[in-house]
Amino acid sequence: MATGYLTPEQDSKLRRWERWNRNYFIFAFVALIIILVFSSQLGLSSGEDWGPLGLLLAALITPIIILQLRLACPACGHKLGWQAKLMAPDQCKSCGTFLRAKSSSS
Repeated sequence: MATGYLTPEQDSKLRRWERWNRNYFIFAFVALIIILVFSSQLGLSSGEDWGPLGLLLAALITPIIILQLRLACPACGHKLGWQAKLMAPDQCKSCGTFLRAKSSSS
């Protein structure tokens, strides 16, 4: 297993994914809080029926799953999937490429 580092283009692609993932997560989190707090005032839910509220929740959560499943190692193309949480992992388990450079402050 050869270990290496990403090229600047590969690093840029990975950081762009991280930005999209982080920004959508923040948007979805705020939207979910607002929707859940005000769902009865907005007429989205009643005591027994989750119809429109359930669809709205699914519509907010589905892109998070899609973003996670789209992440692949820029070096080998191996899908990282749930190995990444909100940010890319430090290293690809498949090819060993470092996806995050060591910080100079460590």
